[in-house]
Amino acid sequence: MGAGMRVLTIVGIAMFYLTHVAYAATGTATYYTPPYVPSSCHGNQNNGVMIAAASPTIWNNRAACGRMYRVRCTGPTNQGVPHPCRGQSVVVKIVDYCPPGCAGTIDLSQEAFSMIADPNAGKINIEYTQ
Repeated sequence: MGAGMRVLTIVGIAMFYLTHVAYAATGTATYYTPPYVPSSCHGNQNNGVMIAAASPTIWNNRAACGRMYRVRCTGPTNQGVPHPCRGQSVVVKIVDYCPPGCAGTIDLSQEAFSMIADPNAGKINIEYTQ
């Protein structure tokens, strides 16, 4: 294979990977406490505790139901807890709707929020990907 062909192959592979890298959106997360049922998406079905409610930003007329999101804390939204992040991410399933006036982009279950941040923060900045 000639040098020119190798360069084209490498460029092609790089373009493939670059177009398949997930884009992380930014927003905020809050949390809610049990009971987690009934939910807007699944009624009385129990979906465990790694769940979340979608704000109007991602709800899309129920299209968000069942979607999985990886959520990572990126920092505080206030001075109450200056370093709330735990350095982890969590994957949650959208099972509910957080109506207009919702304080965050994603309203995590208390258990999910606690995995990525100090609950005393109440609200955090996040990155999330589907």
